[in-house]
Amino acid sequence: MIREEYNREKAKEYTKKWAYNRNPEYYNFDSIGGDCTSFVSQCIYAGSGIMNYAKNTGWYYNSANDRAPAWSGVEFLHKFLVNNKGVGPRGEETLIDKLEIGDIVNLSFDGIKFSHTLIIVNIGELLTLDNIYVASHTYDSYNRKISSYNFKYIRYIHIKGVWK
Repeated sequence: MIREEYNREKAKEYTKKWAYNRNPEYYNFDSIGGDCTSFVSQCIYAGSGIMNYAKNTGWYYNSANDRAPAWSGVEFLHKFLVNNKGVGPRGEETLIDKLEIGDIVNLSFDGIKFSHTLIIVNIGELLTLDNIYVASHTYDSYNRKISSYNFKYIRYIHIKGVWK
């Protein structure tokens, strides 16, 4: 396998285009739990260009009924990114000072489980919650400050690269 760069600019371009709309190539999960993780997966795919079709541990989308749990589930996407040893994007949990555009944020609103996925679209000069801007579906937004969310826990995932 060859490691390639994650195209953060392509991920951001996709994010900007579809933050307030739904790409008709993908099912809209808003009515069955939320579309946030599917939207972020679409953005990651725009920046990586490859899916992982491993039966039980992969990350892929063919249709609403033929997709990996990691495509649309918050914890499943996290688990895929930080444990992936095959093709596709790979990530690692990180601290706020290592974040870049195109990286992922998970929020826990109840302090028990992470239930919302966002993608970073802009970062201010200082790496604080007031200077990190995200996009998301379910609660559609683009260039929204992370600090504007009312959450109990936050988790950051840095995309290290893409293996092909």
